[in-house]
Amino acid sequence: MTVTTAAPTFARALQQLDGVILGKSTPVRLALTCLLAGGHLLIEDMPGVGKTTLAYALAATLGLHFGRVQFTSDLLPADLIGVSIFERDAGTFRFHPGPVFTQLLLADELNRATPRTQSALLEAMEERQVSVDGETRPLPAPFFVIATQNPAAHHGTFPLPEAQLDRFLLTVTLGYPDPRAERELLLSGGRRAAAQALQAAVTPDELDAARREVNAVHVSGALIDYVQLLVKATRDSTHFSAGLSPRAALGLVAASRAWAWLDGRASVWPDDVKAVFPALATHRLPNRASGLPDPDAVARLMAGVPLP
Repeated sequence: MTVTTAAPTFARALQQLDGVILGKSTPVRLALTCLLAGGHLLIEDMPGVGKTTLAYALAATLGLHFGRVQFTSDLLPADLIGVSIFERDAGTFRFHPGPVFTQLLLADELNRATPRTQSALLEAMEERQVSVDGETRPLPAPFFVIATQNPAAHHGTFPLPEAQLDRFLLTVTLGYPDPRAERELLLSGGRRAAAQALQAAVTPDELDAARREVNAVHVSGALIDYVQLLVKATRDSTHFSAGLSPRAALGLVAASRAWAWLDGRASVWPDDVKAVFPALATHRLPNRASGLPDPDAVARLMAGVPLP
């Protein structure tokens, strides 16, 4: 059985994104997978490798309202979610929404903000709403956070707490471009302007239809067995500080559905789980000794778990 409604449109959207984010087809597809699965994306990499350009390109290609916040050590929660200001003429307080009230929020250099400001994103990411002055305000739909963070060894960074890391469905790295892609970047003067000039390749109705279809992708009992074996292996391992949470296990199934759907299939295969597992697990499984992500250990764990 194949998916035939919105999947071809998203195949064209991927082609458009690949034309801007050169030589990074896997991270680009993982980013789109994350959105379709209803999660949020964390990009950890060196400055200047295209993290912000990817966010711009995704927003433009999907026709989403875009907002950007540059996280710094003096950023306050109110700078992000908004504040109520007393208006003398009206004699009442009026809420002025912050930049979080958008569809695609780029939280740039998230780990340069203090833990207090980082935590202001938690409710927004989990509940798609914010609470200010005792009133709950819903965020636009879809609401998708792309957060970037510099490597932890860089000066002026604060570690993201485990509760916040667990809210990010997937983590990707872009890395340096290969020589061919870098040459094209140098000849073109960069891809930021090209990303901002992209036309929407997906309508809001097509995006809604795609998310419904992703949720309907079939997951067999044997596939769930495989997911449980992977999750159990992370919890039994002595290499990691802690295993994957139930939230992570649910996210693994959702991301696998989206990955399969982008291939035009209406059922999940084990290869779909393998494709998304490193991006889902690495940021959640710090090395017990160093406290840092250990992608090689995650790859070895996955390779050691047989299919049921």
